[in-house]
Amino acid sequence: MVVGDLAQEVDVLVIGAGPGGYVAAIRAAQLGRKVTIVEKDSLGGVCLNRGCIPSKAIISAAERFREIREADEMGIEIAGDVKVNMPNLMKWKNSVVKKLTGGVKSLLKGNKVEIISGEAFFNGPDSVRVVSDNSSQTYKFNDVIIATGSRPVELKSLPFDGKRILSSTEALALEEAPNRLVIVGGGYIGLELGTAYAKLGADVTILEGTKTLLPGTAPALTKMVSRKLKKLGVKVVTEAMVLGGENKGNEVEVRAAINGEEKTFAADYCLVVIGRKPNTDELGLEYADIEVDERGFIKIDDRCRANVEHIYAIGDCAGGALLAHKASYEAKVAAEAIAGLSSVIDYRAMPFVIFSDPEIAYTGLSEAEAKEQGYTPVVSRFAFQANGRALSLNRTDGFVQVVADSQTKQVLGIQIVGPEASTLIGEAVLAVEMGANAEDIAMTIHAHPALPETIMEAAEGVLGRAIHMVNR
Repeated sequence: MVVGDLAQEVDVLVIGAGPGGYVAAIRAAQLGRKVTIVEKDSLGGVCLNRGCIPSKAIISAAERFREIREADEMGIEIAGDVKVNMPNLMKWKNSVVKKLTGGVKSLLKGNKVEIISGEAFFNGPDSVRVVSDNSSQTYKFNDVIIATGSRPVELKSLPFDGKRILSSTEALALEEAPNRLVIVGGGYIGLELGTAYAKLGADVTILEGTKTLLPGTAPALTKMVSRKLKKLGVKVVTEAMVLGGENKGNEVEVRAAINGEEKTFAADYCLVVIGRKPNTDELGLEYADIEVDERGFIKIDDRCRANVEHIYAIGDCAGGALLAHKASYEAKVAAEAIAGLSSVIDYRAMPFVIFSDPEIAYTGLSEAEAKEQGYTPVVSRFAFQANGRALSLNRTDGFVQVVADSQTKQVLGIQIVGPEASTLIGEAVLAVEMGANAEDIAMTIHAHPALPETIMEAAEGVLGRAIHMVNR
């Protein structure tokens, strides 16, 4: 502590104001704690400012553009050329972000959470120093929740330059639609942005180091997406080991080894999305004796507590699935644990969503996972091609699959690839969370014609009494 620096005492300190941090602050305040939140950048964190929200805005605009261009399939004739004004698209995207971040600020103030701008560094097990542009202050806390998130992993052979070699942050702020785009990494971020820019007119090439797109996602789900990418003209190169690249001024060149042969890919921009790493390396965690794993993620227990009793960690910096809604969920658990409640984390019904085309969403156990855990699963799949609403939307690719225990018919997991999968997964998560069986879903009256009927039909298939498909 610097001589003359009188530490200010606070009750609960939250470091980071993303979807984990601001939710933790609000929940702790609701439970009667006096809360102070520290954010070095913008309220809302990466998700609201440079991730989930801006990417979905661009994805939605790209899909709208594609629908207009293909409207003749539904008898709608468009006179003249349909064009994309990228500066205006980005202006609209930024307005969406501004509304949400403004909402976060209002919520924090409405819950009497003190907001401090600056970067926090631990200087002891119960204190941090917050540094801003022109000042610094030490804060002594009773409890702290670390919610510092993550950042893109950089390839040493292809470092970000923010001009031609981009991270997802720069890719979400382009003022021009690229004619050619090379994406290094075929995970969900690369796939989502690659699909969006392909719909906006870019010639997209995805270089993925493993054998398949979306590593870790069931092949049955990714098959539909791969088919659509081909239709969009996106070139996917798997088992491509990137060797390096160079900004040539007006373009970028990327070198990759494919089947033992070196190939060069030229493009206007190269987007590198090979993963994310936790923002824990510059927090001074060692001064508070906080343990991290070999990758830098803070180790936590089932109450989000680190190895130091009054220190908690949530969201990306605590590892596991790097999902905004997981961070928000853990935020509530941590805040409630601090307040003395018996809350613990349970990821059994965690939703996973990929905003590809068609969308992918799943929760609970897959068929293979169910078998690994000792179940004898029964699987029922219902195609969107047999759903009236999907046909009327002209979006019939994909299916809903229900995995249930063959004896009790308890729903173990649901996988969806198709239109509005990100919305449909809500019913699936509720079913898995509440321990519903297939009959609970099948006997629930679903509106017609509507996409959720597909979940009901798949559940009926588990029971062997499906109406709109042949029972097996």
